Amino acid sequence: MGAAAAALVLLICDVACQKHPAEEAAVKPPAEACDTAVKDDPSPSAIGKPADLSLSLKDMDGKDVALGQFKGKIVLVNFWATWCAPCKAEIPDFVALQQQYAKDIQVLGISVDDTPEDVKPYAEQLKMNYPVLIGLNRKDVETAYGPFLGIPQTFILARDGTICRKHAGIASRSRFEAEIKALL
Repeated sequence: MGAAAAALVLLICDVACQKHPAEEAAVKPPAEACDTAVKDDPSPSAIGKPADLSLSLKDMDGKDVALGQFKGKIVLVNFWATWCAPCKAEIPDFVALQQQYAKDIQVLGISVDDTPEDVKPYAEQLKMNYPVLIGLNRKDVETAYGPFLGIPQTFILARDGTICRKHAGIASRSRFEAEIKALL
């Protein structure tokens, strides 16, 4: 990748990953948990629509993982990359949330542009305790959830598969936890 392209990627990540004022806003009560987008989402069109659970991706070991198998749980889908510092900063929070709410939620990490050979040691180093899926060259996945102007991008799906929240950029553990609790 040329220096100009690398600088553009980093600029996009920096802009998209900044915390927004709506970040710490109160979460709506459970009855309204899926009816509006978080204000930090520049493209809220996916909110309130069903997620495409027909997709199947390979995990970092090459096994097929069908997203539909998680219907019935609250699903937190995080799109990330190994080179993205804000993505790396969120992973310990996802590990803790997966451990704390294992009965009710499923965290899924989708690496957007890394190979399984790059992802596996990274996931082991960060002790990722949830499925890590490979999104490299999967335009169908970005079409279903994107477009992505930067990463991280995180979606919270209700038990029925409805997209309830989208975070464009980094968000705090307390924010994710409040949104999950609103759907329990």
